[in-house]
Formats: sequence, C-alpha cells, structure tokens
Amino acid sequence: MAGIRQELIRITDVEDPRIAEFRDIRERDLVGRRHRFVAEGRVVLRTLSGSDRFSADKILILENRLAGLEDILDRFPADVPVMIGNRDLLDRIVGFPMHRGILAIGRRDRVEAVSGAVVRLPENALVLACSGISNHDNMGGLFRNAAAFGADLVCLDGECCDPLYRKAIRVSVGAALSVPYAVDETADDVVSVLSDAGFAVHALSPRGGTSITDLDPGRRSCLLVGTEGEGLPESLLARLDTVRIPQSPGFDSLNVATAAGIALFSLATRMGRI
Repeated sequence: MAGIRQELIRITDVEDPRIAEFRDIRERDLVGRRHRFVAEGRVVLRTLSGSDRFSADKILILENRLAGLEDILDRFPADVPVMIGNRDLLDRIVGFPMHRGILAIGRRDRVEAVSGAVVRLPENALVLACSGISNHDNMGGLFRNAAAFGADLVCLDGECCDPLYRKAIRVSVGAALSVPYAVDETADDVVSVLSDAGFAVHALSPRGGTSITDLDPGRRSCLLVGTEGEGLPESLLARLDTVRIPQSPGFDSLNVATAAGIALFSLATRMGRI
C-alpha cells in the first residue's frame, strides 16, 4: 500500500513463527515476561508510535484496517515488521474476535522506582498515587484521568496490577503509555519519597477531614487513592491529611477511578493546570 514505509508481511498460516507472540494472547503470557506488553487499537498504536519510553517489536493488522494507518506506521522504525492477514486467520491467531483489527507487541526496558522519577518533576507538580489497585479497568481509568487533568506522574505500590496489561492500556485510551509512572514496594514507601520531595500528600477517603473543594493544594500536591471496598490502610490515613468528595446524604461510595477524576479535576483547577 502506498505511503507505508516498509514492505508488508502477509500472514497465511496460523503456525507462522513470525506471529508467535500474538498466538492465543493472554496478558499473563506477555506482561511481566521479557518486559513485553500488548497494545491494541488505533489510538493506542498512535500513542506507542510517539513514545520515548516504550518501543514496538512487531505489529499485526487486519488487512481491511490498513487504510489511513500510513502516517502512524511511518513513525515506527523501518525494522519493525508490520504483518497483515484476513479476519478469520487473525481471529484464530489471537484467540478472540479481533474487533479493533490492530495489535502490537510493545517493549519496556524497566520499571522505574518512585525516587528516580520524582527528581525529574518540575517545581510545580501534580502526582496521582495508587495503593492496592488490582482491577485493570480501574487502573486504565486512573491513567486516563491522570492524562486528562495534567498529572506529571502516577505512583503505584507493589499491590497494584500492571498498568501495561492489555485491558488497562485499552481502557486508558493509551494514557498508560503516555503518562510516566513509577513503582515502589509499599504505599508507605511511596508516601515517604513524595513527602521528602516536598509533596503534600492528600489521602482520598469518604471519611476525609477536608472537602476536596476547600483544599489548598500548594505547589507540589499528591492525591493518594486506595482500592475499592477496603480503601486506604488506617495506618496511612492516620499519618496523612485526608480529603473527601461531598456527596448526597446516605451515599458515600464512588468508583475509585471516578472519585480520582473528580479530585484531580479539583486539584488541577486550583493549581492552574487546566
């Protein structure tokens, strides 16, 4: 096809060794092993093509989805193979109906520690910190909100699921590949590093002492959120300033990604970031 910067590789055999990484895709087979992950869909592929933190190993595209992808594919190095096939073949390769018609195997070099990431943050910075987020939809939603409201960094503890799971990336609309993130073993470690770097850490809880609408975030602000149900550990709530989102009487439960979005909007507005 005109405009694509390298020759397309047509796949006709499910057993073709060149598509081994795409065969019977399951997140557990790629995420966390050899630092690879699966990127799915046009928007995510575009984000991956412009990333300076991640790279692509290879790309698999449904042949009737090629139209209009030339500008995206041209942004990848010429040695990244682009393979195509018909719907029946690709569905059998990946093990599920390939509705979006676009998959890539991405690669990350390493996961950065919070201490390393924080030193590069600007003097005025907004951070989202997450503790125990194990649901991939929620993780994707949190990254999407972080991107929407200008967070400079997302910090995760060791209990969080990997933000580069295929579903998390998809729900984030590619934000998991564009918003920097860092990981430490415990939420206490994350909070300590951020506090030492001059961040005011605000723990979001239905029982928070201050309404998010009344909070003065200062120059360096971090919103800390916990898993749904159990919420943040009492040990953390006891040592931090706590904030809440005012809600109708008798109802105090929001999805964690929804709650984080509301709180990040409030902080970003007061910090003049949006």
